[in-house]
Amino acid sequence: MIDLITRYIGIYLLVSLFVSSNHTYAQPTECPDPDTLEAVPIEKIHEVEKALRILVPIAYEVGEFPELYSEWKVVSLKPFPQTVGKKEDQDYYGMAKNFCGKEVADQSWLVRLHFPKVKAASGSQGQIFVAKKEGRGWSVWFKYH
Repeated sequence: MIDLITRYIGIYLLVSLFVSSNHTYAQPTECPDPDTLEAVPIEKIHEVEKALRILVPIAYEVGEFPELYSEWKVVSLKPFPQTVGKKEDQDYYGMAKNFCGKEVADQSWLVRLHFPKVKAASGSQGQIFVAKKEGRGWSVWFKYH
């Protein structure tokens, strides 16, 4: 009987890991149209910070345990071109260029987040790629974790 229970627990954990991994690290479902994006320079960082108050809850306070993501802190916030030479950030720029092209990446921002209520080290970190569409405001076009 214990072997059967252990087997079911193992299968459940394996399936859970596959489903969450598959969802968390997928490519964006749709890339922004670069012709509709507005380049936002670093001098307008306050505009991005203000938009995050809306974007982060939309991106993270969904699914199971949304309360774990109700508190967050920005770890890093910069336009993708400014991540070059910053070891902890520049790989995300490569991802953005690979997913949606250099033109989209160059008009997007990397947002690295920390969720203090999440106790797992990997789960407490989040990264989103955001861009501003002319006349339509900010949106998250990719959520890495």
